[in-house]
Amino acid sequence: MEQRLSPGEAPVGSALSPSAYRGMRVLVMGLGLHGGGLESARYLARMGAELTVTDLRDETVLAPSLEKLEAAAGGAVRYVLGRHEMEDFARADMVIKNPAVRPDSPFLRAARRIETDISLFLAASPARLTAVTGSKGKSGTASALHRVLQEGRSRGLLRGTAYLGGNITRSPLSFLEALGEDDDVVLELSSWQLGDLRRRRADGQALLKPRAAVLTAIMADHQDRYHSMEAYVADKRVIYQGQDQGDATVAGDDAWGRSFLAETGGRPLMYAEEPLPAGTAGGWLSGGDGPALGRLPSGETAEIVPARLLVPGRHQKRNLLAAALALLDLGLPPALIREALGNFPGIEHRLEFFHQAGGIRFYNDTAATIPEAAAAALAAFDPAPVLVAGGTDKDLDFSPLARAAAGAKALVLLAGTGSEKLRALLDRGGVPYRGPFDSVEGAVRAALEEARAGDAVVLSPGCASFGMFLNEFDRGRRWKEAVRRLA
Repeated sequence: MEQRLSPGEAPVGSALSPSAYRGMRVLVMGLGLHGGGLESARYLARMGAELTVTDLRDETVLAPSLEKLEAAAGGAVRYVLGRHEMEDFARADMVIKNPAVRPDSPFLRAARRIETDISLFLAASPARLTAVTGSKGKSGTASALHRVLQEGRSRGLLRGTAYLGGNITRSPLSFLEALGEDDDVVLELSSWQLGDLRRRRADGQALLKPRAAVLTAIMADHQDRYHSMEAYVADKRVIYQGQDQGDATVAGDDAWGRSFLAETGGRPLMYAEEPLPAGTAGGWLSGGDGPALGRLPSGETAEIVPARLLVPGRHQKRNLLAAALALLDLGLPPALIREALGNFPGIEHRLEFFHQAGGIRFYNDTAATIPEAAAAALAAFDPAPVLVAGGTDKDLDFSPLARAAAGAKALVLLAGTGSEKLRALLDRGGVPYRGPFDSVEGAVRAALEEARAGDAVVLSPGCASFGMFLNEFDRGRRWKEAVRRLA
């Protein structure tokens, strides 16, 4: 009888060499729209696998991904859309799992071997790896790391090329075949992606062994999928569990961060709000709007994040400090790090300034999918902005956003189950709001009625995007389109 394996138990090793895929019956579960399933399918098609793609969504929703896959695979792919067939999972030699698929899926229990685009990449990549996770701030932190590594190469300090991928919507399989030993790869990894890598080994060592692991702030998230915060954070811990003393782990000076630094096998580097005690490796923010300082191996301190940044907010400076500490450990000089981070413009969907009209500035922070992230966005602006928030609940506590919303110039709500939970708190606290609106256009019109020249209007939902939107990126794009059309 064949052994059936869960994602945490599936074997990894020489069988993942690219030549092993030729003629292999591979099932991609979840083509999706973010790139992981699509790039897995394209990569495996190039490697000669016999490929089947299955997704619960239909051809209409998946049209953009289907078009790209057809162009790459030349019609050699079998599709099962709008449903899954148990027989496909039972007969496949290998199933590629989308991170959004729960590991306890009955279809996965029928699989012989389960992989992800990240596990395929890690088993074959020769490049130096920096990995980033956290509840919020991981995309910006990963992008900042990538930018400075690129800058180091433009100045001749590093060889090869720097690449960015992972949860930031670019599968690393899209650049795997171009990698060499002189290259750097920065991967943003979600808790789901990390959970799929738990206990995975190749050639006698952990499959995930980043040279630098960076953990941004940990907050309650995805409690609709995890039974507790501890279970959620346990998946985050996977990022450093394969490290040794040749590697570094960067984490914050809080309860979760201290627990990470205490148990990692890598060298611990702490980022903090206050100066660190003598002998503690890491860095801290100076008072007020000053720069961030890092402690060098010599014991001296150096400015590694400048006082003035292009992206607003103290939490942004803290994330850049975490990135700077990892870059210092990778061997880049403090002056280069400081200059490159000072020119970092931020990234799409994260406090993204995208439009101005009538003296009003408009921002897109759709990636703020938990209440604490929306509260932090409010704190980044002076004077207080008009806030557009709300959406779908992930079984989270909305009291941090309700407290912060009392300080907004005005609050506009999008419709959703999370908005209903938030409304109850707002009503109890006497905090006024407009809506909820069941269209982006309605929310934009309400925000325009509240804003005046000199104000900022910020979409920072504090909620998931399901229902009204395909995903948070679709929400952000539709927000920007509506603002440009109506403002």
